[in-house]
Amino acid sequence: MRSISVLGATGSIGASTLDLIRRNRGAWRVVALTANGNAAALAALAREFDAEIAVCADPAALPALREALAGTAIEAAAGPEALVEAAARPADLVMAAIVGCAGLAPTMAAIEQGKTVALANKEALVSAGEVMTAAVARHGTTLLPVDSEHNAIFQCLQGGRVEEVRWVTLTASGGPFRDWTLEQLHTATPAQAIKHPNWSMGAKISVDSATMFNKGLEFIEAYHLFPVGLERLRIIVHPQSIIHSMVEYRDGSTLAQLGPSDMRVPIASCLAYPGRMETPLASQLDLAAIGELTFRAPDEERFPATRLARQAAQAGGCIPAVLNAANEVAVAAFLDNRIGFTRIAAMVEEVLARYAPPPPTSLEDVYAVDAQARLHAQALMEMA
Repeated sequence: MRSISVLGATGSIGASTLDLIRRNRGAWRVVALTANGNAAALAALAREFDAEIAVCADPAALPALREALAGTAIEAAAGPEALVEAAARPADLVMAAIVGCAGLAPTMAAIEQGKTVALANKEALVSAGEVMTAAVARHGTTLLPVDSEHNAIFQCLQGGRVEEVRWVTLTASGGPFRDWTLEQLHTATPAQAIKHPNWSMGAKISVDSATMFNKGLEFIEAYHLFPVGLERLRIIVHPQSIIHSMVEYRDGSTLAQLGPSDMRVPIASCLAYPGRMETPLASQLDLAAIGELTFRAPDEERFPATRLARQAAQAGGCIPAVLNAANEVAVAAFLDNRIGFTRIAAMVEEVLARYAPPPPTSLEDVYAVDAQARLHAQALMEMA
């Protein structure tokens, strides 16, 4: 029996992870489960999986959590420090799926245990890539990527060597607006942006897919996860989302990982690593029914996000953290109908032009940069 902690247990990644554990209950012992503020949902999961501790990030949720866990031996805690303490508890595997910069400190605490961390928190490598990867090397931690694209690359690299790689190609669905003209993009609404054609995701990540910022952030993540160099990383639009990424080797061979649009596939790869596990899905991959797979080059005139992300990765240091923070502010403003769709990338580019902090040496530096970048983005909105 292996032990596991799930940080972000009530989110989509956490729910999919626990669904797989539920189907293999005898193989896992659950140590810690965390959530933001939904005490009732977290307590129900903690009871079901007999967790050692349940933690809400919001301190105000602690009374409700304690009440919901009354009569059990499950510890209840709340607040940022409690999140870090839960992440630091010994576990064979930690699923790091807390969204946003709130997940940085717990993810670092998990990394410092020197075990295995399945990483689903984009900000960990986008905003704090240099700090996080240094900690991974220092503590001998195994870092498994959960994002479907990075997990695909990870699988395609098994048995190969980084120095033999010619290209690492991340595939992008192109989102709901991939066939829209620039003029149409100016009028895109939040309701249209969150209707992803292939994946079921939250509002923020759906908008990121629509702008292609999601792929830009994944490009930065790939740079930190797979040390092949920026010049060997590229993006291609693949509308069907069947091929999740590809690796081409110097002998001309290209390995691709294919699968249905279900996050349980990459999550299962992490849970079972280095083996495989049975993964029940609503539908299996049927290539004959799909009929054809198509590809196209990304259009950085209509979708400049990938260009901005590539430039941020080239600049390094805290610049990717600035890009991420500015994008979060811009997406929130778009979802609140305060700015137009094409203004998202424009705002990010303007913040990048105005704010260039020195490289980070700690998570505290990253937090400070994130806060300042958000202030710059808010100031731009007030000037508009």
